[in-house]
Amino acid sequence: MADPASPPEAPMSGAAFVDDYLLALLAQASQLVSNEFHQVVMEHGLSVSEWRVMSSLAGGKPISIGGLALISVTKQPTVTRLLERMILKGHVERVTHSGDRRVNLVCITPQGQEMVAALMIKAKEHEARVFEPFGGERTEILKSMLRDIIAQHRPG
Repeated sequence: MADPASPPEAPMSGAAFVDDYLLALLAQASQLVSNEFHQVVMEHGLSVSEWRVMSSLAGGKPISIGGLALISVTKQPTVTRLLERMILKGHVERVTHSGDRRVNLVCITPQGQEMVAALMIKAKEHEARVFEPFGGERTEILKSMLRDIIAQHRPG
């Protein structure tokens, strides 16, 4: 086991840095696997950003626009513009925060929930196919580790 005080080992000679850099590997894996499912999203008439916003809101409590941007991995100005279009379509709505009327929250409407329900099932099926070779236990360990990383590094 490596001594935490010692500098990290350099990658094997001849190997690219990103071949052994966890953050690059996570980003590549996310991009590749997400792109597979994004084809399904677009076939159902949603943009990837709409899917991210609606799936982030689905079945949950209202979220601030900033929180929604963070969870959906979308820049806040993009989320704000997107929400205006989604409100007009009846997919989401703004609600006032009960404790602070200045804070705008967003929630999914029943129409929006219905629209993404089938996609969420397809997303879980896609996830199951991707992680089937690794087994349920390893998949749950990975999810737990990622949730811990997110919790430790989430702003605020």
